Amino acid sequence: MEVQMNADDVINQIRQLHASGESLNKKSVKKSHPELMQNALYYYPSWDHALQKTGIS
Repeated sequence: MEVQMNADDVINQIRQLHASGESLNKKSVKKSHPELMQNALYYYPSWDHALQKTGIS
C-alpha cells in the first residue's frame, strides 16, 4: 500500500471533517473518504484510535 498522507495529515483531515459537520462514523468516512480511512488505519490500530488522537472523541 502506498501511503499518501503522514500521521499529522490524517489527524488534520479528521479535524477538518469534524469542523465542517461531517459524520465521523467509520462507515460514513469509509464510503465518502476511503483514502483517509486507509491512511488512518496505516498509522493507527483502529479508526477509534485515530479519533482519540484528534482529541475530538
